[in-house]
Amino acid sequence: MKKAVIMIFCLAFLISMVNSGDFKYVGVKKCKMCHKGERKGNVYETWMSKAHAKAFESIKKKGEEKNPKCLECHTTAFNQGGYKLDDPKASNFEGVQCESCHGPGSVYKKTTIMKNKEMALKSGLVDISEKTCTGCHDGTKCEHAKGFDYQKALKAIEHTYTKK
Repeated sequence: MKKAVIMIFCLAFLISMVNSGDFKYVGVKKCKMCHKGERKGNVYETWMSKAHAKAFESIKKKGEEKNPKCLECHTTAFNQGGYKLDDPKASNFEGVQCESCHGPGSVYKKTTIMKNKEMALKSGLVDISEKTCTGCHDGTKCEHAKGFDYQKALKAIEHTYTKK
């Protein structure tokens, strides 16, 4: 009986969180905890080897690290709960991190939710589409966004998690 009451309380709490719509950005360090290493498909390592991980560095080299137009695409969730100029925690959101494409992970990062795609989608996970990418890669925002080919780009950033 006690277990049932605890389960009902936990379920009610989880449902209230899922329905709250109050999803927050947590940063790649949280994602890395479950998506790093060979057993996890080297998802984190693959991301680290790609241009998205180095997106902030690329604008910093050009002296554009305070340019809001650049920060919109070269950081995670610029002024939307992620990267914010002059915030001591800003470095947690430098680069195009997991949540830039997959949505704020505060709720769906929990293993119990991640194992259920439908629940994860209700908990802030974004189902990736061409629109996800063209938010930045629309050909008008900066030079390297010109000539964007969605299918080619998907192959270039492939980082699918497969259970092993």
